[in-house]
Amino acid sequence: MGAERPLVFAYYVTGHGFGHATRVVEVARHLILGGHDVHVVTGAPDYVYTTEIQSPHLFLRKVLLDCGAVQADALTVDRLASLEKYSETAVVPRDTILAVEVEWLKSIKADLVVSDVVPVACRAAADAGIRSVCVTNFSWDFIYAEYVMAAGYHHRSIVWQIAEDYSHCEFLIRLPGYCPMPAFRDAIDVPLVVRRLHKPREEVRKELGIQEDVKIVILNFGGQPSGWTLKEEYLPQGWICLVCGASDNLDLPLNFLKLPKDAYTPDLIAASDCMLGKIGYGTVSEALSYKIPFVFVRRDYFNEEPFLRNMLEFYQAGVEMIRRDLLTGHWRPYLEHAINLKPCYEGGINGGEVAARILQDTASGKGYASDKLSGARRLRDAIVLGYQLQRVPGRDLSIPDWYANAENELSLRTGSPTAEMNEDSFNKPSHGHDFEILHGDLLGHFDTANFLKSLSELDIVLDAVKAPEKRQMRERKAAAGLFNWEEDIFVSRAPGRLDVMGGIADYSGSLVLQMPIREACHVAMQKIHPTKQRLWKHAQARQNAEGQEPTPVLQIVSYGSELSNRGPTFDMNLSDFMDGEEPISYEKARSYFARDPSQRWAAYIAGTILVLMKELDIHFEHSISMLVSSAVPEGKGVSSSAAVEVATMSAVAAAHGLEISPRELALLCQKVENHVVGAPCGVMDQMTSACGEANKLLAMVCQPAEVLGLVDIPSHIRFWGIDSGIRHSVGGADYGSVRIGAFMGRKIIKSIASEMLTQSSANGTTSDDLEEAGVELLETEASLDYLCNLSPHRYEALYVKQFPETMLGEAFLEKYVDHNDPVTVIDQKRNYGLRAATKHPVYENFRVKAFKALLTSATSDDQFTALGELMYQCHYSYSACGLGSDGTERLVQLVQEMQHSKISKSAEGTLYGAKITGGGSGGTICVVGRNCLRSSEQILQIQQRYKGATGYTPFIFEGSSPGAGKFGHLRIRRRQRNQN
Repeated sequence: MGAERPLVFAYYVTGHGFGHATRVVEVARHLILGGHDVHVVTGAPDYVYTTEIQSPHLFLRKVLLDCGAVQADALTVDRLASLEKYSETAVVPRDTILAVEVEWLKSIKADLVVSDVVPVACRAAADAGIRSVCVTNFSWDFIYAEYVMAAGYHHRSIVWQIAEDYSHCEFLIRLPGYCPMPAFRDAIDVPLVVRRLHKPREEVRKELGIQEDVKIVILNFGGQPSGWTLKEEYLPQGWICLVCGASDNLDLPLNFLKLPKDAYTPDLIAASDCMLGKIGYGTVSEALSYKIPFVFVRRDYFNEEPFLRNMLEFYQAGVEMIRRDLLTGHWRPYLEHAINLKPCYEGGINGGEVAARILQDTASGKGYASDKLSGARRLRDAIVLGYQLQRVPGRDLSIPDWYANAENELSLRTGSPTAEMNEDSFNKPSHGHDFEILHGDLLGHFDTANFLKSLSELDIVLDAVKAPEKRQMRERKAAAGLFNWEEDIFVSRAPGRLDVMGGIADYSGSLVLQMPIREACHVAMQKIHPTKQRLWKHAQARQNAEGQEPTPVLQIVSYGSELSNRGPTFDMNLSDFMDGEEPISYEKARSYFARDPSQRWAAYIAGTILVLMKELDIHFEHSISMLVSSAVPEGKGVSSSAAVEVATMSAVAAAHGLEISPRELALLCQKVENHVVGAPCGVMDQMTSACGEANKLLAMVCQPAEVLGLVDIPSHIRFWGIDSGIRHSVGGADYGSVRIGAFMGRKIIKSIASEMLTQSSANGTTSDDLEEAGVELLETEASLDYLCNLSPHRYEALYVKQFPETMLGEAFLEKYVDHNDPVTVIDQKRNYGLRAATKHPVYENFRVKAFKALLTSATSDDQFTALGELMYQCHYSYSACGLGSDGTERLVQLVQEMQHSKISKSAEGTLYGAKITGGGSGGTICVVGRNCLRSSEQILQIQQRYKGATGYTPFIFEGSSPGAGKFGHLRIRRRQRNQN
């Protein structure tokens, strides 16, 4: 690669990570082989370069001119910190940087400036009158474009400045796995830049003392997470793990080998059977070039990752591991899946040599530049794309395709067949290939794909009923005879919800903040003419006995019956919902479903049909068959009932062509629960299940159900749910009595306010005399429609001292006649907690408003502390109402112990607060913390401590998914099967 004269290259390397330095080594090595001088401007240690290049033509200059993406830990990018650090490193001292670099470039008489993605280098080159070229697979304008969406107006100018700097570049040498890079005028594609091997596989294994038949996984995270413990049982039997970058004080089991810090990793990767680590250009390029399967764990907001991941998966070299499984050591299924892959990358790996040749030609005067779309136009496109990357509708990026329905590390199941996995699941990606989707889109929901797969296998299960009895065989057998496969089937999906703030204050009109969870309910429904419906034998016998012509019948199968001691099936003639020409009353419906306790569950599902009949005057003239499969665990306070109601009504509406808005649908579903089931719930559960969006909080004022909008969860904040395992505390007050207490309190406040107005009028007091008391306020409070419309300071100033602590139902009714709650009835012989039940919603509404405002405030420890304190206050207010439980109390205490431990105090805090959720008296707590790896570790530690104390391993809720409104519905039909 000789040239007419030796050339001088100034090669600027980003401070983002060692991967950049290692690929620069390969390009620089070829430039030096061509007889040229290379001045590398870097922040990396010398040995990274000198190990590979021993030449007087290599010059190292220690300067850091950008900072890349700041990581909160090994797997989490802190977007706001990245922008702030870049501002501190490259923006504030920009004028000085440019002056120094221009002078230096002139002093070395550089022929060409090469930038491994350092923006300011391109501008400095232009100011010095020197041409410049970038060599990269991503650019910081694209990476930061998504970050500024989270930062609001802060740091927005950074992206434009970076794009302007890049625009001074002659062109881009673009590496495989590239992101959109809109600021460059032109691009030349080259093969992978990969470090060469020094030793063959056999020699490396021999030096390590590892036999050829032993499986090796190399753990390559670029520095292990602090405090990470590795255990022998993490690996399959007989495997060895090579650990890169381990700290000196890390103790390893016998099947883990610590590698020296300066170990040459390409040789070790090529000698391994697979790699476990995080995605970066270096790890991906080496995995592909050496054909080594790569088990990877995603990094939050690492925007380069999706493009590299796509390349890995395209060449069949990638296996994604859930972060939780990395931390808990559930590695075996991933590793065993990985070694069955056959990576097939056959492209070039000589990108270093090719790039060096292009750089030499450019420095010698050859021109490559051409004008394309403007930098501003291309940057705008990239901002939109970067924004969308993190927000693909309905897609949760934390669950890999092939492992979508793996059991969590607790080996707990929810009872839904969509949550089961057999030993072949790793090699059989789930999809609905037996069905043609005539309407709708899976939107990346792997649970929906697996639900379709379970539908396609129903008749296979039917054929197997003579085999030894299996779990859920009754349900599967009933479901197998449910549908006419020649007719359309409608599928809906609705998630449960995590009550972040608001809880039981919803029925008092509070603002609430609710997050739809990842777990969801699916309903498959078929509307069919009675003559075509496949009736179960007993339903057919009933019609025959009554001498009926085929009449519309409702048939329901609900999976998970063995977990909740209920019947798996329910059926009824739809005429049972009619009383002459009119639908039956809600009271009669409650009695109808209460006849058989094992089938009372059907009220949540069949009740949607009655509500549509009564509220919208819908007439059902066809039969209906339904299959309900919910992965939302029952009895854990995450609204399993709302998910079932919303999914069911969505499916019924879709099949019958009903246009019902998500908000209206939620209100109708509340009627199902209030009037048909007979549960006095508020509407926030149904609203979240119907109207929520993934990774956002639904903000709603429950007066009765005014959605204020969606609140983004800042990238540095995360919410978890931890299940206490307690369905209900027998000794505690129940939800209904606390609700009655709150409505009693509202009636008493209205009465007190009315008396004060009457007294002032009788005494002839003028409005001026009453200025301090506030006549208008008293008039408002005398007609108080929602308890939450009373401010805390008014409650404390005028009312709390006039409240008894408790009150007998009989005494209340004698004095006040009625509490004006249409869904509860006062028990005259019961003593109701009055003061606590009234105070809670008044203060909770204030807490939720403060919580919402804090979510949009500047990132700080004070923000975290304040959010956590509001949650703690809410939790203890629940307890004052009598809605606590031993389990939830213990979990909140464990969060506090973790928060205030010496380790947390000595380092940056991670968990900041927790509260009981929903109706209380057991169920789940919500935890708020920093979105980082250490927080996940602490949540798992709490899980294990709770198990140690109680013997129960709690279920952890993490992740989010969109509501039924966003999902819409699928209309599917079974494809004709080959009969041969």
